[in-house]
Amino acid sequence: MEAHPSRHVTLGLFIWMASLPFSPIILTTASSCDFPAIFNFGDSNSDTGGLSAAFGQAPSPNGETYFHHPAGRYSDGRLIIDFIAESLGVPHLSAYLDSVGSNFSHGANFATAGSTIRPQNTTQSQSGYSPISLNVQSVQYSDFKKRSQIVRNQGGIFETLMPKADYFSKALYTIDIGQNDLTAGYKLNLTTEQVKANVPDMLGQFSNAVKQIYAVGGRSFWIHNTGPVGCLPYSLDRFLITAAQMDKYGCATPFNEVSQFFNHRLKEAVVQLRKDLPQAAITYVDMYSLKYTLTTQAKKFGFKQPFVACCGHGGKYNYNSQRRCGAKITVNGTEVVIANSCKDPSVRIIWDGVHFTEAANKWIFQQIVNGSFSDPPVPLKMACHRTEHP
Repeated sequence: MEAHPSRHVTLGLFIWMASLPFSPIILTTASSCDFPAIFNFGDSNSDTGGLSAAFGQAPSPNGETYFHHPAGRYSDGRLIIDFIAESLGVPHLSAYLDSVGSNFSHGANFATAGSTIRPQNTTQSQSGYSPISLNVQSVQYSDFKKRSQIVRNQGGIFETLMPKADYFSKALYTIDIGQNDLTAGYKLNLTTEQVKANVPDMLGQFSNAVKQIYAVGGRSFWIHNTGPVGCLPYSLDRFLITAAQMDKYGCATPFNEVSQFFNHRLKEAVVQLRKDLPQAAITYVDMYSLKYTLTTQAKKFGFKQPFVACCGHGGKYNYNSQRRCGAKITVNGTEVVIANSCKDPSVRIIWDGVHFTEAANKWIFQQIVNGSFSDPPVPLKMACHRTEHP
């Protein structure tokens, strides 16, 4: 396994790591990258409106903290991808599927909530998983690259809403996906070993998508591994877990072991991709360690109730799969919200049982931006530089 609870970092280690000089493999004389655009691929961890555009807006109180209205994100505010965009000086990404008010001049977001690497054999209404799997997202990107330039060449307002042709090779390509593939297996009543057996195929398809993006211009990739699925209220409520399967913090060990197994294989796939794609700079970011540490040491970082959803309805975890954040019932002919937000989302980690609050997303971003949890250990603004490993 790639990580163990006993080896997870503490605040002191964060500070220590941040103070260390970068590994000799980094080109210390290299200049900061000029990323004029971001193209993002993934699931709800980075969806800025794709699923909302296709199947209906994520309801209020989603978006309440930052946008002050629903903004296509399953959070009270900004996601990690939003903080990445802000740090690089580009606008928040518009969802590729959103036809209302979108501006793609500095990139596009192909992620949709519920997306998986492997296409699922179910409809969105049956399982909750998006039909926009990673292979579809890579096709959408390829199509967008071609069509955006045709539209841009029409001039006028069209020229201002589409990226310049050279942005595609200079852009940052961010990917955060895989979590839903793991839970999908459990929803089909697969055992942990059966879910693990599917991981090689998942990552084969993941690598194919990266190669397709590379083939049509992508060069700088920033890839997040998956978080500890066993620490999410969604998993703790949805699946049968015995007391013996819980770790000392309250996370479900079998699901976290699957996450770690996936991440170990993902890292191997990234190593192979570096060999297969000679002009690509690929950064692997360890989100698992950060999310596990934040959840299990919440108080140390100023957070409360790490296993209780801020926005939800009832139960041990304030999570009900039938009455999720924003759910309403009709009382005497009037709609009433019964799954509302907690009083102070800024001190909570989990927003709705599945996704993180803006405060948690911001904390995580602040840890990854300088490269302390990356392989190679490059800051975000240096992620265009390919480094040779010894």
